[in-house]
Amino acid sequence: MKNKFFGDKFTLRILTVAIFIVLAIAGLAFSLYLFIIAKNTYMYIVATAFATLSVVSGFFNISASILYYRSYFYGKYISKIRRKLRPMLSYPSVAVVVPVYNEDPAMVEDTITNLRKLEYPQKSLNYYLLDDSTDAGIRSEMMRIAKKNKFAYMHRDNRKGFKAGALNNFVGSMKEEFIAIFDYDERLTNQKFLKDLLPYFQDPNLSYIQTEKTHRKANLFADSINIFDGFFFKFIEPARALNNTAIFAGSCGIIRVSALRDIGGFPEYVIEDTFFSFKSDLYNYKSLYVPKVYALGKPIKKFTELVKQQWRYNYGDTQFIKYFFKNRKSMKGSPISSMDYLTHGFGLNYISVILIMFTIVSIFIVFSAVPFVNLNIHQIFNAKYVGLDLEIFGSIALVLSFLAPVIMTKIYFNSVKKGFMVFALNFALAFSRTKAAIAAITQSNPGVHWNRNNDPGKSKLVFSIMNTRVELAFATFIFALSFFAAKTNHISGGLWLMVYGFMYLFATLFMYKYG
Repeated sequence: MKNKFFGDKFTLRILTVAIFIVLAIAGLAFSLYLFIIAKNTYMYIVATAFATLSVVSGFFNISASILYYRSYFYGKYISKIRRKLRPMLSYPSVAVVVPVYNEDPAMVEDTITNLRKLEYPQKSLNYYLLDDSTDAGIRSEMMRIAKKNKFAYMHRDNRKGFKAGALNNFVGSMKEEFIAIFDYDERLTNQKFLKDLLPYFQDPNLSYIQTEKTHRKANLFADSINIFDGFFFKFIEPARALNNTAIFAGSCGIIRVSALRDIGGFPEYVIEDTFFSFKSDLYNYKSLYVPKVYALGKPIKKFTELVKQQWRYNYGDTQFIKYFFKNRKSMKGSPISSMDYLTHGFGLNYISVILIMFTIVSIFIVFSAVPFVNLNIHQIFNAKYVGLDLEIFGSIALVLSFLAPVIMTKIYFNSVKKGFMVFALNFALAFSRTKAAIAAITQSNPGVHWNRNNDPGKSKLVFSIMNTRVELAFATFIFALSFFAAKTNHISGGLWLMVYGFMYLFATLFMYKYG
């Protein structure tokens, strides 16, 4: 990939590494500065809090830079493996499976109709629709669709183990050698999926193959969400695969059934795929990532859909942290393998919980110069005024954190707008992800009930406010502090907090605009 501004791929990787390192250094440097100017216990506490967050942030930024750098070499790695593959002399039996739960029947039918077009000897290929639907009408439609498209239909009366439970129920009785899993909304775009991927299983120790996942294009909101997956599948997943820690992403992949049975099936958690990947690694199996798109998922057009997805992800990731520490002693991989799993488990917590904590610490920094110094416009850039340089450096840190996703999205996805959307979405999702982490720790219900009410008697604005009341209250609180700071001529601190207030307000704005 050539970029007229930044050169070739390797140059882009080096630039990305530099961005992450600058972010890490900036946070640590500001922490050191806070300790240098600290004159009382209050400031030492603030400096310690900021330093702790900066160390955590620095760890993730450096880890990210390593992943982005390593991903550059994956092309040569997968090409070398591909060159060693021998032509298939026989075709192993494969089960193509689509798990569903109260999904849109029309979309399910579109998915399974396209899956019937897979290029593979039909005598070695069987199709299954695993239906956990609780709605009688939808269940009836699923049976009709399965029969029409020659999919074997299987239904459970309970949802024990969620998607993992449905798959384990099926694996217990299946006779095929491999299982290919597709989500209900994934429309096949490349019919050579099986013929392209199954030759890699000539390695008898290969447990599973994951391919690149993405969604159909829609609007700015949906396409920006797609960049979340884009960064993962284009950079993080290839880097992990180099170290045999590629994550099985739940669909658009193939698993060797004997390996799946050997490790005891899918661990029955909310995000079974991450747990399965880790457990497969514990059993010393290999994994592989093929950076090629074979199906397109349904675009996420509603903010409520995104919240549900991110809630489920962070609920599961938080569960995985405990699972990882409980089982990590059994790992036979390198320290980098442990770091891969550790950063994956803490990833969404880092960009949500830490984000909120940075905001709170920033508030204490802004008010560290109380009583405020009277500043006018001409004095804003005069560094001799107490506390002013503090807010300037803090504002620079905020701007740097904003520029990082914007610059990277421009470099890799050629869009500044989507970069800003990614930055805004992380603020909008911060409280939802944090609540999911708390729910996982307290073992509360893994579901999130944050839907738009269809009551025509209440306005769209009212429901947007109701559904984002926590985020809105926090933003209002920050705006009040910003106003108070500005009113006392503490202009820089007021502007700093005002930016934070607007960022958390995006939850309400996205809810209102996208539902």
